[in-house]
Order: sequence, then structure tokens, then C-alpha cells
Amino acid sequence: MRFSPATRRQFLAASAASAAGLALPARAAGDIAGGKPITLVVSYPAGGGADAMARLIAPKMAEALGQPVIVDNKPGASGTIAALQVARATPDGATLLLDASSFAVNPALFQKLPYDSDKAFVPIAVLAQFPNVLVCTPGFEAKTVADVLKLARAKPGSLAYASSGNGSAQHLAGALFEQLAKVELTHVPYRGGGPALNDVIGGQVPLFFANVASSLGQIQSGRLRPLAVTAATRCRALPEVPTMAQAGVPGYEVLEWNPILAPAGMAPAVRDKLAAAVARAMADAEVLGRIRALGGEVFTGDPARFLAAQQALWARVVKERGITRE
Repeated sequence: MRFSPATRRQFLAASAASAAGLALPARAAGDIAGGKPITLVVSYPAGGGADAMARLIAPKMAEALGQPVIVDNKPGASGTIAALQVARATPDGATLLLDASSFAVNPALFQKLPYDSDKAFVPIAVLAQFPNVLVCTPGFEAKTVADVLKLARAKPGSLAYASSGNGSAQHLAGALFEQLAKVELTHVPYRGGGPALNDVIGGQVPLFFANVASSLGQIQSGRLRPLAVTAATRCRALPEVPTMAQAGVPGYEVLEWNPILAPAGMAPAVRDKLAAAVARAMADAEVLGRIRALGGEVFTGDPARFLAAQQALWARVVKERGITRE
């Protein structure tokens, strides 16, 4: 998930002062890892959704735990560089992974990972869930998802959708759409979400499964037309836009989300304390307000069960659609 510069400033501005103070001594001595700073290793670069989420909740976690929480970006290889670093870390709570929904996709996309996703980590939490939204250029002839399906069925492969690359979140969203709607589209991969979105706005490619947070400004300005959101319920930021199920594709749900994971072997008491700190951070009114303003909702389910279900879903989609990495 990439944010536009304006959205990124909105998301981070209110937490800049508190984030800058993370190096200061904590108000109370924490007991995780002897009270030393806790590092959130973020699997994606500064400026993206995972980084913004980390910097939003880090000061709130620090308050709850009574010890500093530091954000450390380790991007690369679809998150596997950061994941490997955390998998090798001592499971004392000092090193945590803040990843993205790609964590559940990587076991299916990569023939061999340098760690075992099921055995190398223990889930602490899943943070917020952000829906995608199927958008098109305003001049596109289809006005609804039903129109898209009609066009796609009349001429299989004639409609194209853009993505930020093979195996990306947008590619997978489109693949699941094709599978559940029983249509054939043409996938057009780009090197990044920005170029893909620009070409959709320019009319070169008609469809794009955009993240709500990164496309909201373009939708509000009229440069993109939303057709359906990919969550099971309507999005607070786009209340007039139907869900994909309401628009004619039942069972369709694709969300972007951020898990926090720890190295396997962590003591249950430490895990529980970290989970409680995350829950307190996510319940903070400032955090909740900014997440909802960008179309997200705080996750309330069981993180381990959710991760397992997501891995099973995308393993099936990747296999059945023959999706490979670039």
C-alpha cells in the first residue's frame, strides 16, 4: 500500500512529535527484554502503509509498555529480508516484525523462502484492515461492476486491469475477481503502483484495484470513478460505493492488513504483554480516528486463525491462476 504525499502527511503529522521523542527514557521501566528498546522491523520502505502504521502505533506501544519502541525499515524481496532478520532474532520481545498482507502470499509465490512461515514466527496481532476499491477512468464505458462483467463476458480478455507487478496485491485482487466472477481479464503489470495508477487516470488501462487510502484523493477530485469496494461491508470513507458482493460478485473480499509477529519460542507471558500493548495502542482515539479516515477498520479477530485462512486463500488463488513472481 503506497500513500500519496498528501495522504502520507495527513497520516503521520499528528504523531511526528511523539515519534521524534521515542529515544527519550520511558516514563516507567519496562520488563520486556530487560527494558531495552523494542524494535519494530518494518518490511517495506518509509512512506508506505506499513511504515505509516508502524510510526503511528510505536509511541502508543511505548506508553503502554513503559519502554522505547523504535521503527527500523528493512525493505526488499517482498518483505522476506525483514522477516528473515526477525526469524533469526532472540525471542525475548526486543525484535518484532511489522509486515503487510504479502506475508500470507509469499509462501505460495516463492518456491523456497529462507524461513518457515508457519514455524518461525508467533503472531502478536493483526492491526487494521484496509479495503481496496475497483476504480476506472471517468470516461470508461462501464458504469457499474455489472457493466464490467457484461463487457468481459462478451469479449473474454478484452478488458485490462493494471497492477504494481506480478504477484502484487492488485494482481491478486484481480485474479480473485476473475475466479469468482468467472471472467477473463488481461493483467497489465507495472513497476510500481504509482505508474499503474497514473495510466488508469490517463485512460491507458481501464481498471485498477486501488487501495482506498492511496486513491481517495483522486476519487474525490473526480479523476477516478469507484465501482465497488473489496470489503465485506461498505467503507466509511466511501459510503456510497457498494461492496463487491452487493455489486454482483458474492464471496469476494480482499483486504490489505499489517500483522505484528515475533520470533518463535517467545514465552507466552511476553507475547500476551505485547499483544495487550498493541490492543491498547489500536484503541487509542487518535489512532482509531486516523485509520477510519483512510477507510480502514481495526482488526478484532484471532490473528493466528486469520493468518492461516489468508495463507490458504492465496495459496489456492496463486496455484489455480498460475501466478508467478516477475
